[in-house]
Amino acid sequence: MNKSIKLLIPLVFGIIVFLIPTPEGVSLNTWIYFSIFIGVIVGLIVEPIPAALIGLIGVTLAVLFKVGPVGSGENSVSASTAINWALTGFDNATVWLIFAAFMIGIGYQNSGLGKRIALNLVKKLGKSTLGLGYAISITDGILAPFIPSNAARSGGTLYPIIMSIPPMFESYPEKDSKKIGSYLAWCALAATCVSSSIFLTGQAPNSLALEVAGKSGVSVVDWSGWLVAFLPVSIILFIATPLLAYFIYPPEIKGSAHVVKWAAEEAEKLGKISLKEICMVFISICALILWIGSGYFGVNPTTTAIMVIIAMIACKIISWNDFLGNKPAWNVLVWFGTLVTMAGGLKNVGFLDWVMTITGGYLADFSPIGAMIGLVLIFYFIHYFFASGTAHVTALLGVFIVMASSIPGVDVSLATLLMILPMGLMGVLTPYGTGHSPIWFASGYIKTADFWRLGCIFGIFYILVYLLVGVPWIMNFAYDWIF
Repeated sequence: MNKSIKLLIPLVFGIIVFLIPTPEGVSLNTWIYFSIFIGVIVGLIVEPIPAALIGLIGVTLAVLFKVGPVGSGENSVSASTAINWALTGFDNATVWLIFAAFMIGIGYQNSGLGKRIALNLVKKLGKSTLGLGYAISITDGILAPFIPSNAARSGGTLYPIIMSIPPMFESYPEKDSKKIGSYLAWCALAATCVSSSIFLTGQAPNSLALEVAGKSGVSVVDWSGWLVAFLPVSIILFIATPLLAYFIYPPEIKGSAHVVKWAAEEAEKLGKISLKEICMVFISICALILWIGSGYFGVNPTTTAIMVIIAMIACKIISWNDFLGNKPAWNVLVWFGTLVTMAGGLKNVGFLDWVMTITGGYLADFSPIGAMIGLVLIFYFIHYFFASGTAHVTALLGVFIVMASSIPGVDVSLATLLMILPMGLMGVLTPYGTGHSPIWFASGYIKTADFWRLGCIFGIFYILVYLLVGVPWIMNFAYDWIF
């Protein structure tokens, strides 16, 4: 498609939405903001210019129209209030954790540790590319109960190791990405979304959701109750994810005995582990301990990631010029920082409250079971409008709990649990949906159109398995155990 046409598409979509008569119950300011948001989302899909620039343009337009800050849906705000709101995404800890993950990746690359680990992974499991996919899933699943930040787990720990594998097969983001790199990147992203739902401690929004539910007077589950509730779904999705990716997004290299032999020879050439590698191992172990025990030690995962960067510079694993010159890291900082701001603005201007009012009225006519399924589906797919699970929970869960309690015959505790269990799964929908998504997207191995297509396919598959297997399991077999 011609680049000029691509540039016009998001603009045209935004104008068309704006020209649609403002719905009843929505202010003009709210509708202006929504039209800007739609233009940004369409821009991210067709990507006529870099994604970070699209986000920056969207935020700038919102600032010029003075919409986005709290209360700006109904009342005008000052220019200083608007620009202060626009910059709020850059004081978000998750955004900086994602940024730090890219820097940590350079450390694994410069030290040679990433290449050594990758070669050994290929040597053990490289007979099959599918085997590598399962190795990634298993590794993530082992780490998931202990690292409650999927950005730290997938981006900080797995990303630098996994991204060391494709270049060995001459698979690069800009050339032959589908040889093996695209498959491994998608496997890693999707596997982390699954593990984020399997365990209560799989991602931070899970615990936050229970806290919000508890404060709303809803009965909540503990760690084991969460695990049991999601158990059959977790088994199916854990097994299915690498296999589904293998058929839908197949790698060109399927693996062979020759690959294993080659990896063994290359690993042998590396010789003894170097001092820089030893330092990187020590730094990684310390980081892993702090990430696992973040609650016990009182150290935020982002603080740990920044400490890792300082330690790598101190040990001369990376230089300050490496830090300044890491364009993908700075690009994702701008991109994700602006999207976090834009997503938060939907709540600020009252758009999400209006959506809740409309959908709540329709659900009241359904049976209790039908209403709960409806709540689950709306809560799941509305994640397209959010750049993090934390923002999603903060903005909507309390509103959804009120909606559930207003529907006759609905068990509010059950409805709440059914809504929050698949929160990790919904991260697969978009390239900005959860902490680790932009990391894998920015790797360049998953092209924009592929990401949206795969996100839709996997997102629908995940929620169908959850509804067909998970919901009956909870309601008919696990309810008494859980509550």
